[in-house]
Amino acid sequence: MSLLVASSLLLAGYVLPPTPVRPAAPAASRSSEPIMKDFPKPSQLENTDNYRESSALSRKMASMAWKTIEAGKKQKVAIIGGGLSGLSCAKYLSDAGHEPLVLEARDVLGGKVSAWQDEDGDWIETGLHIFFGAYPNMMNMFAELGIEDRLQWKVHKMIFAMQELPGEFTTFDFIPGIPAPFNFGLAILLNQKMLTLGEKIQTAPPLLPMLVEGQSFIDAQDELSVLQFMRKYGMPERINEEVFISMAKALDFIDPDKLSMTVVLTAMNRFLNEDDGLQMAFLDGNQPDRLCAPMKAHIEARGGEVRTNAPVKQFLLNEDGSVKGLQMRDGSVIEADTYVSAMPVDILKRMVPEAWQTMPYFRQFDELEGIPVINIHMWFDRKLQNVDHLCFSRSPLLSVYADMSTTCKEYYDEEKSMLELVFAPCSPLAGGNINWIAKSDEEIIDATMGELARLFPLEIANDPRYPATSKQGPQGQAKLRKYAVVKVPRSVYAAIPGRNKYRPSQETPIPNLVLAGDWTSQKYLGSMEGAILGGKLAAEVVADKALGQPTKPLKEIRPEIVAAAKAHVVKPPPLVKGEGAIAFGAGAVLSDAGRKLLLESDEVQFDTSQDKGKFATPKEERELAGAA
Repeated sequence: MSLLVASSLLLAGYVLPPTPVRPAAPAASRSSEPIMKDFPKPSQLENTDNYRESSALSRKMASMAWKTIEAGKKQKVAIIGGGLSGLSCAKYLSDAGHEPLVLEARDVLGGKVSAWQDEDGDWIETGLHIFFGAYPNMMNMFAELGIEDRLQWKVHKMIFAMQELPGEFTTFDFIPGIPAPFNFGLAILLNQKMLTLGEKIQTAPPLLPMLVEGQSFIDAQDELSVLQFMRKYGMPERINEEVFISMAKALDFIDPDKLSMTVVLTAMNRFLNEDDGLQMAFLDGNQPDRLCAPMKAHIEARGGEVRTNAPVKQFLLNEDGSVKGLQMRDGSVIEADTYVSAMPVDILKRMVPEAWQTMPYFRQFDELEGIPVINIHMWFDRKLQNVDHLCFSRSPLLSVYADMSTTCKEYYDEEKSMLELVFAPCSPLAGGNINWIAKSDEEIIDATMGELARLFPLEIANDPRYPATSKQGPQGQAKLRKYAVVKVPRSVYAAIPGRNKYRPSQETPIPNLVLAGDWTSQKYLGSMEGAILGGKLAAEVVADKALGQPTKPLKEIRPEIVAAAKAHVVKPPPLVKGEGAIAFGAGAVLSDAGRKLLLESDEVQFDTSQDKGKFATPKEERELAGAA
């Protein structure tokens, strides 16, 4: 290690153990011969406090089974929603000796990780989902289901497209054997492409309280956006352009001027405290078969049931306000001992009965809403040069992308590329200039092709179908064969400043109702990990109550919410309108009929009054601001 690097770490407040001299890693380049190479399960993945905490909760749930049966306290639990959180809740309830019944409205499980096949047999995924080493509850569940071999671990690095050098990449390389947080600090310092040494040193001090004070400091930053935090603590503006824009859009599909700093600090705290926290894995195939099916099999092998095509219409209540049953859309009624809502917040809002509407607990939901996001699949007529990893595009329109024909075994193709890209931010709520949910698929693809022409300047062809490629030279030959634009108008909850305090506890004031979901109060973000943990915590509430054991108290409700509940005018719940994925909070390729239904049920998705007319890169935005 060079004296310069060691000195920089000391200036940043780090003390490194002695390490051998290593050459700086070269900038990443796309392989001309794409070869899928998976790496072993990270060696320190299970050696973290968070993993041990998750394992302890799993053991607690399993140990309850004999107590539950011996005491005759087995509960029939109706769970509304077959996404990851609902399935997680059912999995752990079945482990604890209970009888869960999962009611999924659609014909496919997974919710926001669902996938389906098109007329050609190609899989369409709701989102591009990456599994991190810092996902302890997800990793525990994979181990408990015996499906760890379905995770394709990639080399421990982060790959960024170069904004000012089209077609080039740079990396943060994590050197094996160096513990956290030093591996992260060294990865940043060894990169010579993105930030100057002075900018790197300026970045460290504002983050030190996160390491020293932990979660209390992190939670206290929820009122600040990422940009506000940066400016408060004197961080260089280029940190935003070089790092935080990519992080913010990858974490919650939101630009840094709109995203709560608590979200970024929560993620960084995990990554900085766990050696393998940032190592990434891809699932080896489609989510319904490779992830949801094993969860379903586990539940049903223990006496539970998972039903699809089972949409719930409304809650039926007893006189005391507790849940009497669930009226289904087909007119039938399902009764259980306990009920769990694993629905997204935007869907549950539409179903809150009149008797609950003046309770402060339920008025917290008004402060939460799903963020729009678009997931795009693009099949090309030839193989693009690529990397076997997730790439941070650092584009004004795209968040992250991967060539799934290289990274994923089921989709592997040596001759043609299939890119999966996250299009974000795609609305003014998320910091974007344009409401892309309201745009046609053709407009979205044209804009995306323009961005790909920047990322692949020597490969994307000048295609008359897509005006954004008109400046491409003759060397580019790759043309788009087909595409799928999956719109998710209400994705994970929008983690804008000040929202975290309104996330409700899993336990509710209704004695036989419990909430699951990534949007409920838990220490992980709106993510797959948050969904698994939210479901697991909901199962713990049910199991503890069944045995008469104490549960965690309800989360304190803010005074302004109490006041809003008193002033609330009770109305009949609007209920869920229509059929299909979007009606129930997931994503779909919208047909004309689907667009019409979305307009009727969620017209704000077509509001273009805040559009600024174009999208701009951070550099262009600075120039425009300077001109003004």
